[in-house]
Amino acid sequence: MSQVESIRSMPVENILNKTRSFLKDARHFQIIYLSIFLIYGIVELDWNIGWEEVGVVIGSCLTTQFIWLKIVSADMRGLKSGLITALGLTILLQSTSLLTLGLAGVLAISSKFLIRIKNKHLFNPANFGIIISILMFQDAWISPGQWGSSAIFLFGISFLGAVVLMRIGRLETTITFLIALFAMEYFRTVLYQGWTMDVLYHKFSSGTFLLFAFFMITDPMTIPNSRKARILWSVILAGATFILTNWMQIYTAPIWVLFFMTPVTVFLDKIYPSLKFEWINKKHLIKSE
Repeated sequence: MSQVESIRSMPVENILNKTRSFLKDARHFQIIYLSIFLIYGIVELDWNIGWEEVGVVIGSCLTTQFIWLKIVSADMRGLKSGLITALGLTILLQSTSLLTLGLAGVLAISSKFLIRIKNKHLFNPANFGIIISILMFQDAWISPGQWGSSAIFLFGISFLGAVVLMRIGRLETTITFLIALFAMEYFRTVLYQGWTMDVLYHKFSSGTFLLFAFFMITDPMTIPNSRKARILWSVILAGATFILTNWMQIYTAPIWVLFFMTPVTVFLDKIYPSLKFEWINKKHLIKSE
């Protein structure tokens, strides 16, 4: 190859290398996935949330993540995880106070660095920020009905969520959870109570529920490491969700159950030991939260 041809081929090689590097990190897919639905909710569904609120949550999460990464001398590419948490909080948590939203971001990110066992943070950070904010502040809540029930939109959530999970390798977690919960609801709603399938479909047609199933319960850093443990964990999560939803009328039950499932995760990691998940190969990323 001549020197001229070598120079001409360099930009192409650089693009290919950057593309490969982008595809290796599943966090990029999560960021795109969550960003699409945040923008869709604000622009198309007319959510009662402005870009000011979005900026406060993202700003608080990234600032807190940056400070903690500096304290523990971790790789700054960990800011991607902070952005994922911020997007999850923005989509699921509602509040009339910017201060509450900002504190939710600080609590969510800080939980990753302060509440740990064996170099693994225990709580899903977005879930932790949501639950603690609701418990601490009277102006924080979850709004499961904000997504509507558009079939095309729900299909889009499911399809893109599956793409993300295939990159992470945690698709069995969502599938097990959905199948187990669907089976329980089918026997109760259709066979026992005699309702039509439309009623059953309505229970699974919440955008908040599907985002929870495809995004929150599949966080590879906070769910069990072993595949067998994740399947068992998903069945337990589905069972607890079924009970709280139908007998206690807690329609945000999955988010609450996930918070209190933390001891179960620790127990299953001991019963079914397995390697801790890494976002990308350790050769490319030494340490990143």
